Amino acid sequence: MERLASSAAPLPPTAAGLARLKKRREFLRAAARGKRAARSGLVLQALAVPEPSLRLGFTVTKKIGNAVIRNRARRRLKEAARLTLPGMALSGWDLVLIGRDATAERPFPLLIEDLRAALCQAGVAP
Repeated sequence: MERLASSAAPLPPTAAGLARLKKRREFLRAAARGKRAARSGLVLQALAVPEPSLRLGFTVTKKIGNAVIRNRARRRLKEAARLTLPGMALSGWDLVLIGRDATAERPFPLLIEDLRAALCQAGVAP
């Protein structure tokens, strides 16, 4: 059976394809030594590291709401990162994106703009 070639453009890399922060100590190190930038839709903690890679961590606290709301906020942060970060060609940073009350309901284009502005404010992107 022949396989049909897809004419659609390839999708950008997924957030899962980017390196992730997974251990508590990595999150705590970014919080203690990193730069912080707060916006309406998210908080960014950025720590410059000597490794030539970009690692991401996502967190949403129970203060935001129940599990459904927290997971929605985390998924939206991951998607915003997936669409924004590969085009910026960043390396040498550990980034933690923290969800806020407005993250789950904020219009998506504004959430992406919040991420870009936070990256500039923290000195990660020009």
